Amino acid sequence: MTEPTRNGPVEAEFDDRELSPGELELAERASLRRVAGLSTELTDVTEVEYRRLRLERVVLVGVWTEGTAAQSEESLAELARLAETAGSEVLEGLIQRRSKPDPATYIGSGKVRELADIVVATGADTVVCDGELSPSQLRQLEEKIKIKVIDRTALILDIFAQHARSKEGKAQVELAQLHYLIPRLRGWGQNLARQAGGRAGGGNGGVGLRGPGETKLETDRRRINKRVAKLRSEISAMDTIRATKRGRRVANEVPSVALVGYTNAGKSSVLNAITGAGVLVEDALFATLDPTTRRSATPDGRAYTLTDTVGFVRHLPHQLVDAFRSTLDEAADADLLLHVVDGSVAAPEDQITAVRDVLAEIAEKRSETLPPELVVINKIDTADEVALARLRNLAPDALFVSAQSGQGIDALVEAIADRLPRPEIVVEALVPYTRGELVARAHADGEVLAEEHVPEGTRLRARVRPDLASALDRYATHASGV
Repeated sequence: MTEPTRNGPVEAEFDDRELSPGELELAERASLRRVAGLSTELTDVTEVEYRRLRLERVVLVGVWTEGTAAQSEESLAELARLAETAGSEVLEGLIQRRSKPDPATYIGSGKVRELADIVVATGADTVVCDGELSPSQLRQLEEKIKIKVIDRTALILDIFAQHARSKEGKAQVELAQLHYLIPRLRGWGQNLARQAGGRAGGGNGGVGLRGPGETKLETDRRRINKRVAKLRSEISAMDTIRATKRGRRVANEVPSVALVGYTNAGKSSVLNAITGAGVLVEDALFATLDPTTRRSATPDGRAYTLTDTVGFVRHLPHQLVDAFRSTLDEAADADLLLHVVDGSVAAPEDQITAVRDVLAEIAEKRSETLPPELVVINKIDTADEVALARLRNLAPDALFVSAQSGQGIDALVEAIADRLPRPEIVVEALVPYTRGELVARAHADGEVLAEEHVPEGTRLRARVRPDLASALDRYATHASGV
């Protein structure tokens, strides 16, 4: 069957195989696109303005305050990828060199006029600024340019809102959006009028009821704060469930490995390459928002869990760091961090620094130290040799892999096995054949050093954890701590 497109006919293939959940989600994202001109949104806005994003044709604006010109251009290029992920078409990009952003309009007055001319010439409907704007900067820019202006934080929040799938993820994103919205609430039209403090038009409302009353803006702020409190309560309950699951793994003393890294570095691909999990993989920013945990085993048979976490980005909004605290706790509680780096990007060093800054912020809030880190340079099959040589100097202990082709994955699995904590106690036991489950646990959760089958049972020498050592104690012939 042939389906016409703007670029010519495309052959569409159909088969009867059942798609995995990840493939279905990927197909859903590819098939649904925003259609302009179909909105039925009311023009008579009676509530405080909710700054809903309708990104279609955008112009990007950045302020270069530090670093090199190449770094500034890379930051704007990343903003363009973020805008495209949100469903927009990027028309132009402007960068202004300043010692610091203009406190009134983010960019200077001359650039504001130039930006207004570009907006008119291109027909853009949105301006995206590569930084977080104050409420006054946002208001003044919109008044001068006459179209919607948003900042980097609002753009990232919009992408998270589009991609969140689980109940927890949606609640976390809504909480972050509300925290961002509260200081930016605006009254609309006559809605700034105050409600009567007592009897409308009269002064006889009674003691404590007379006065100016509450503005519509204050009413909306109070309602939002009430919603924030409810979301915090819901997320706290979800935290309890997640902590229970994590506590069960800790009680069973199953080592854990967390995948961290910049967004679109290939963390999900690495998870699939190691475990064959089949989770969603997409060449898009923030394709993974909900953590995925899979069980795996080292070559010598020791079980461990591998968790794929949300990706980081430069200037990750603090609202998101706070909202996704429970998700990021998976990384802080792990026994090993796999820091996945995209070796094919122009400035991987900047991405490494951005990820470590966020991790350090999490560790500081928890007053804990971070677990050991293993840097994994991914996508080496598409990376430049000069860039790879630079990364080898920057991270001499890093492993270089390609999750797509499988190159280096075996060495990565071996490295994970070497760095995971080993059971502390070596036991020697003669286990009766009627207690074969203890031998099975030694193979699954410990490290069997020697095994011999004799008429009385299984003679076992193994390195095990304290709970299993206690169970084997009655059959032990020798035991020692290591």
